[in-house]
Amino acid sequence: MTEITTNSSVLKKRLLSLDVFRGITMASMILVNDPGGDHSYAPLEHSKWNGCTPTDLIFPFFLFMVGISIVYAMESRKEVTTDHNKLILHAFKRTVILLLITYVIRFFFQPNLAHMRIPGVLTRIAVVYLICSILYIKTSQKTRDWLFVIALVGYYIIMTFIPVPGVGYANLEPTTNLGAWLDRTVFTTNHLWADSRTWDPEGLLGTIPAVATGLFGIRLGTWIKRKDQEDSVKVTWMFVYGVIAVMLALIWDLFFPINKALWTSSFVLYTGGLATIGLALSYWLIDVRGHKKFTPIFVAFGANAITAYILADFIPHYMGKIRIGGKPIYNVLFAPYFSPVNASLASALFTVFCIWIVMWVLYKRKIIIKV
Repeated sequence: MTEITTNSSVLKKRLLSLDVFRGITMASMILVNDPGGDHSYAPLEHSKWNGCTPTDLIFPFFLFMVGISIVYAMESRKEVTTDHNKLILHAFKRTVILLLITYVIRFFFQPNLAHMRIPGVLTRIAVVYLICSILYIKTSQKTRDWLFVIALVGYYIIMTFIPVPGVGYANLEPTTNLGAWLDRTVFTTNHLWADSRTWDPEGLLGTIPAVATGLFGIRLGTWIKRKDQEDSVKVTWMFVYGVIAVMLALIWDLFFPINKALWTSSFVLYTGGLATIGLALSYWLIDVRGHKKFTPIFVAFGANAITAYILADFIPHYMGKIRIGGKPIYNVLFAPYFSPVNASLASALFTVFCIWIVMWVLYKRKIIIKV
């Protein structure tokens, strides 16, 4: 069940830098998902196929933080109980709730089961959370490191060497790669991404490297939680790990391109490396150096991320129905005063602010809604 907590001690136990990092990522997600018009600056759009824009970093950063959160949420539980089945059942219940939230929202906006999309962002988060939770509970860090490597190398081999049925050769094109074929076979075209119906950016096969992104986060969370290392040493090695991951990704990109839709192995290393560098900076400034005056602005989003995610679907939807003098808000407040691209950006920032107000009220009342 969904849990609403008002105890301030819950906030104190959280890793503040992680909440800030999550909050910035959540605000960025709302910003890029809810432009007011059809025009956007290039960094606020996804890459067309190969490559990586700042917008492409948002989803993998979330999965990376899922891995870190697993460590912080489950380490104490692992210490007080040897009943792993109980821990796994708890993770399974959370996964089911996340999936229910996903499909209830989809049915609300499009009550047509015959064409409802089955894969999706929150769906992938739920599945990755469950798999990574089980791996964290049942395996050692050394085993998880090996699984991380096997997932990345194995996915590369699968995608670049196994011939695609009906095509006859392995390829990385949008509609003819092995992942696209598998999604059409399992889900049928009626239940894939509405913008294509021939492939899905959150498809089945991409779950393998997506789990690797979660394992990347678990590795970092385990490192941050170590008590036998000084904070300066932790941060230094976080920067080193991040830079090495990015460098390896750029090398791998030469023959297995960085690609969000395919969630390629190079994409896992590239985004995981950048996330590690970003969190290292956040951890050093906030948790180690104590620069916390600015943090509440972002913690309001980060501490209640799932609530913000849901509101990011509903608030823009109902804002779009509001009319001023018979005109949409966008055509009254933004379009007449800005260029098309800046009007779209201003509208998106306004949406972020509206959702932030709700999150700020929850934060000030010390209310955390968890699943």
